[in-house]
Amino acid sequence: MSEAEVVARRAADSPAINKLARVGLVCRGVLYGLIGVLALQIAFGGGEAEADKGGAMATVAALPFGAVILWIMVVGFAALTVWQACEAIFGTHEPKDRIEAAGRAVVYAFICTALLTMLLAGKGSSDDQKSQDLTGKLLALPAGQIIVGAIGLGIVALGVYWVWCGIKKKFREELRPMPPRARTVMDRLGLAGYIARGVIAVAAGIFVIQAAVTFDPDKTRGIDATLRSFADTPVGPWLLVLVALGLLLFAGYCFGEARWRRT
Repeated sequence: MSEAEVVARRAADSPAINKLARVGLVCRGVLYGLIGVLALQIAFGGGEAEADKGGAMATVAALPFGAVILWIMVVGFAALTVWQACEAIFGTHEPKDRIEAAGRAVVYAFICTALLTMLLAGKGSSDDQKSQDLTGKLLALPAGQIIVGAIGLGIVALGVYWVWCGIKKKFREELRPMPPRARTVMDRLGLAGYIARGVIAVAAGIFVIQAAVTFDPDKTRGIDATLRSFADTPVGPWLLVLVALGLLLFAGYCFGEARWRRT
């Protein structure tokens, strides 16, 4: 490892980054919790805000001292981005773990960018619109349908993987040893939360595949439209209620993760 890599590794392992990353995990929980609340409002017919990260950020921005909270979230997600990027580059884990860390770093970077856009521009486009715009650009490429179809299959596979992680409690590998009671609580929160995230990802991936097959980017749906689609199933809004409750439980898992996550 070069001297520059050693310096970067030490910076990533510094107590400051450790503490800020844990703040970021709390912020992650806040986002998931707000999305869950917005989804519940939609299920019971009172939801006007979009149940996605943009809607959650807008909800925070409307609070007293909302801008301060958003700036704290920027710092938290920036720290998460740095932490996961360093894990992807310098980590000693298996290749699969490095790939997962790189994926998380990209997601956290996008969230950080969206937060900055909300703060500096006062608004941001919805996840649904972003998804449709990106799908349209990809479909316009040579072999665009194949590319979009492969992305859809990848999202479905990710959703299945999350469900499997929840059922098998694979998330335990990322947590430090904890008291039995805390472990039981985290197991239950992680189980419900990972399954809920997986179900959303599978549904979103299916919509992307439909967009590829029909060559119609409007078939693609972001988090908000995907959640709303659950209310259109034969069981009515109750499937959406279950998924929303799962997101709320995952928010609780994120809060516990801020305490027990290995960094």
